[in-house]
Amino acid sequence: MADRIPERAELDPKYMWHLEDLYASDEAWQADLKRYQEMIPQAGAYAGKLGSSAQALYDYLACSEQANMLLENLMHYAEHKGNQDTRVAEYQNMNGQMMSAYVSFASATAFDTPEILAITDDALAAFFAEKPELERYRRLLKDMRRRKEHILSDAEEKILSAAGEMAQSPYNIYSMFADADIKFPDAVDANGNAHPLSQGTFVSCEESEDRTLRKDAYEKLYSVFGEHRNTVAAALNAQGKALQFFANARKYDSALHAALDENNVPVEVYKNLIEAVHQNLDKMHRYVRLRKKILGVDELHFYDVYAPLVAGSSRKIPYEEACSTVVQAMAPLGEEYQQLLRKGMDEGWIDVYQNVGKRSGAYSAGAHVHPFVLLNYTGTLDSQFTLAHEMGHALHSYHSNRTQSFVDADYVIFVAEVASTCNEALLMEYLLARTSDKRERAALINHFLEQFKGTLYRQTMFAEFELKCGELIGQGQTLTADTLCSMYRELNEQYFGPDMVVDDQIALEWARIPHFYMNYYVFQYATGYAAAIALSRRILNGGEQERQDYLNFLSGGCSKDPISLLKGAGVDMSTTEPVTEALKLFDSLLDEMETLI
Repeated sequence: MADRIPERAELDPKYMWHLEDLYASDEAWQADLKRYQEMIPQAGAYAGKLGSSAQALYDYLACSEQANMLLENLMHYAEHKGNQDTRVAEYQNMNGQMMSAYVSFASATAFDTPEILAITDDALAAFFAEKPELERYRRLLKDMRRRKEHILSDAEEKILSAAGEMAQSPYNIYSMFADADIKFPDAVDANGNAHPLSQGTFVSCEESEDRTLRKDAYEKLYSVFGEHRNTVAAALNAQGKALQFFANARKYDSALHAALDENNVPVEVYKNLIEAVHQNLDKMHRYVRLRKKILGVDELHFYDVYAPLVAGSSRKIPYEEACSTVVQAMAPLGEEYQQLLRKGMDEGWIDVYQNVGKRSGAYSAGAHVHPFVLLNYTGTLDSQFTLAHEMGHALHSYHSNRTQSFVDADYVIFVAEVASTCNEALLMEYLLARTSDKRERAALINHFLEQFKGTLYRQTMFAEFELKCGELIGQGQTLTADTLCSMYRELNEQYFGPDMVVDDQIALEWARIPHFYMNYYVFQYATGYAAAIALSRRILNGGEQERQDYLNFLSGGCSKDPISLLKGAGVDMSTTEPVTEALKLFDSLLDEMETLI
């Protein structure tokens, strides 16, 4: 008998996030949407005036800031309502309304960047001297002017803004397909018991000690994706074409350059990551050999890569216990940090359990009222680490929102994964320090190895796949299902080495990865993990100064460029050193695992 996934109405409200902290009702949301729509002509009325005086520039920036504050609340409410049950058409419609309003606002204000760029340096300096209140927007104005050569005319910017809603279509189509429409048959274990199979439950099936269940879930999930491979390939191709269109329009060398320039990250950081990992693939191949040996299998398949290496290590961890452990593990970050963690866990920041129709996976979203965290908690060790990870995001947002002005609070994606993975590293060190049992220690080291495998190696493989897709699109080619499967298979062969069976199913894995619709996002998991490993050791081996450096980083928002923010915390991501040093730790963990086994 399959375990039934509950409807949302059956869940205990204490495990649900408090979206009413944003809006008391859908009607209140609609009222604010109307307010936002009314601000569109108000902001548009400043067209042609931004360079005329310091006052006009300040008034426009203040109006735009107010509109963006309103938009943030609208977006958070509509998105989270939709994600808690993707089947509800009302919230799909609200998301559509909000996006249409945003595109209208962006189109009406497309004049702002060209006009701001047209202001001479001398005139802008005079504006700052005349209107001290403009200081609030200095960083914003500097960043806009940094990309001057990629900003187009007023009319051209309006066209690009109007195309923004269409550019969201590939991701929206994929999300509806993968989270709402696609259905999978139950997976069956060695005893003939059925287990619900979904995007949300797949990994927990793969973590089972029952190899029959793992194999059945693996084959059934990819069999269903295989039936829709051409549809998903068309969606991914459309995503690539959209990114290339905007890159060409803005005169970038490639879609990769356009994506990274948005966050002021050099392209070399992306390519250095891939190169550093390539130079250390021998360690990944060693890990695969060790996994095959410990599992005692003649052939290691991809349905074996999440299986626990230590029998009996997959005990269920109650959510309350996971919360308590995570709070205790963050002691190196100080009592105030721990109190904020507990506040978030107790006061409706988190939507904990899976329900029918709920978006798969996990995320944190940093609203100013307070962060919101979506989980699909299953009681595994991985779920506990996911809790630590997402609350790392949440407290990063909380610190930046409380320290920086609204315009400087939203940290860029490049640093987004640092705080989350630093929390995971601190949790791992906490757990390892509190066990002398060889079996338990081996289980924890296995999880640590899995983090390296899944984050530094696998996400870099994803990044290389995304890079290859972008290069093909840039050459005018089409991403067909056959092309994508061939590329993905070759990368798996390269990264996992000769001791892994690379089968037809894993060649389809690209079809279930939503991050490929997020514009060169995934490489930052790997760079963030490397930075987090370095920071966690700096915090653990240091004192008050090292802790304060890290908390200052959490409070930095986007007040500086991301490389400078991390340098201030003690890590230089403009070099390959953090990646190389992290993989040395991976190698030493392999040594200890071999000794324990």
